[in-house]
Amino acid sequence: MKFFKHLKTINHHKWLVMKHCFKAGLYKQGLLHDMSKYSPTEFWAGVKYYQGTRSPNDAEREDKGVSYAWLHHKGRNKHHLEYWIDYSLDKGKQMAGLKMPIKYVIEMFCDRVAASKNYNGDKYTDADAYNYYSRSKDHYMIHLETAVLLEKLLIMLRDKGEDETFAYIRKEILGKKK
Repeated sequence: MKFFKHLKTINHHKWLVMKHCFKAGLYKQGLLHDMSKYSPTEFWAGVKYYQGTRSPNDAEREDKGVSYAWLHHKGRNKHHLEYWIDYSLDKGKQMAGLKMPIKYVIEMFCDRVAASKNYNGDKYTDADAYNYYSRSKDHYMIHLETAVLLEKLLIMLRDKGEDETFAYIRKEILGKKK
């Protein structure tokens, strides 16, 4: 049963991200988003640790002390800020978040909104993705410009809704006409 529930969850998540990416004008990214979730490393861990209310990666991490599915996932998906962590060129820092290309910041935004919708279901509000980000942002290793753009979009979503936010992304950030 967990097999089908997990499959339904990731398919629904991919569908939501695809819809959001299409609204933003990122068609290829919408179609290819999170394809690694179907790989054996990620999929079978997702089935084993499926709960339906949070990421199975959290449960795998609690059980094993590490989430092999997450390590696999973040290393293959450029819309995760963790993909962009590398050794720093600054003498005082060992590791640093690198500036993400804008198209991946937008996909990360779409991913966060979709995850909030997926896990919160009928209780979802446009503030959920910002609230989740806000609770965790202090420990992120993220480039300042990337963080500023992501937070701006999450706040815009919270305060002005999806239609205005996606129109802004499409026109002002990506320079696409509808």
